[in-house]
Amino acid sequence: MNKFKVFFAAAIAIIMVGCNMKKEKPQVVVDDEVEVADSTVYGVCGSGTSMHSLELVTDAGDTLTYIILDSEADMDGGETKGVVSNVEGGFMAGDKMAVTGMETVEGELVATRAINVTSLLGHWTSIDRNFVIEEGGTVHSEVKAETNPWTSWKILNGQLLLNRDTFDITSLSADSLYLENHKGIYTYKRQK
Repeated sequence: MNKFKVFFAAAIAIIMVGCNMKKEKPQVVVDDEVEVADSTVYGVCGSGTSMHSLELVTDAGDTLTYIILDSEADMDGGETKGVVSNVEGGFMAGDKMAVTGMETVEGELVATRAINVTSLLGHWTSIDRNFVIEEGGTVHSEVKAETNPWTSWKILNGQLLLNRDTFDITSLSADSLYLENHKGIYTYKRQK
């Protein structure tokens, strides 16, 4: 009888484990990180750029034109109503850009976020950070005793990734950089 109870308990345990197993969608994992599809288009700001139009010569060699909507813009009340193009770092012909956007029913591209990567590169400082964002995805910390220094960067889906920290660039100018995430807002000054 004792063997029967052990067999019965083992059978119930196996059934319960089988019932609790869920089929999950497979995810591509690289270096303990889930790979995320990037909707950002990378390229160089073209000479056809104007105040409300960004010409982007993509890394693939295509030339795309994005409409830049300001806070007053409302394209006929359609699907772009309330859409404001967030352009950080400005745009000048020859600057490297990272752009996310949407396509209207008419087939026009509207920039939702444009980051001037050329403006992002450089030496940035704050009270507790002192780092250099370099071309090619490298970050160098200028503080030897800094805990958890950033060593890499990239733009992914219109956001800045510094190592595994994800930030929205809320402001980027010639001398200042404002980053925001769920932990707060971080202000950096460009070091000359």
